[in-house]
Amino acid sequence: MDISQAIRQRQSIRAYLDREVNRDTIKKILDTARYAPSGANCQPWQVAVVSGTTREIIAQALTSAFRRGEPEDHDYAYYPVNWQEPFKARRIACGMQLYQTLGIDRKDKQGRMQQWEANYRAFDAPVMLFFFLDRSLAIGSYMDSGMFIQSIMLAALEEGLATCPQAALSSYATLIKDILGYPQDTILLCGMAMGYEDKGALVNSYRTPREEVEHFTTFHE
Repeated sequence: MDISQAIRQRQSIRAYLDREVNRDTIKKILDTARYAPSGANCQPWQVAVVSGTTREIIAQALTSAFRRGEPEDHDYAYYPVNWQEPFKARRIACGMQLYQTLGIDRKDKQGRMQQWEANYRAFDAPVMLFFFLDRSLAIGSYMDSGMFIQSIMLAALEEGLATCPQAALSSYATLIKDILGYPQDTILLCGMAMGYEDKGALVNSYRTPREEVEHFTTFHE
């Protein structure tokens, strides 16, 4: 698989097989991703790889917090409070594509809630990854971490694994840090589901569109 093929093939997978992922495979992926660039080579990323019993504990804790309606406590604002165009329309279209694929009507609040709840189980993937930053770092380290996370997803493809980066897994940051034993003054950036794709699952059958190059690029000569 060449680089262009991997970038185009990567997609956010929301249904996984009940199949264990070998620790050595995950270590190989991280060993590749660690070569991602970072400002001044500070390599700011910290990764918690969660599986087995700990994964079940976290999934249950997150799901219970969501069901109880507990207020989220993200360490930073991932999304804007007030969406502007064209971003608002893209966000709405993304959600509609998911629910239409699954046959969940706009008025089906229970169906929508059940599908959203799957986020907190990492879509039942056998592995969750959580990405942390030291709070002393600045915004540039968010950019560095994004390149590192993308590198993980592309390296995972080469190993036959699927992924889904998830802001939802950082919704209850205090809870996650308590369970994993991370200091509360660290920043939980996001999580990621990782496992083997269930290719027969309807939720994995659609692809979100991308803007054409001409729509977001200007050339200056």
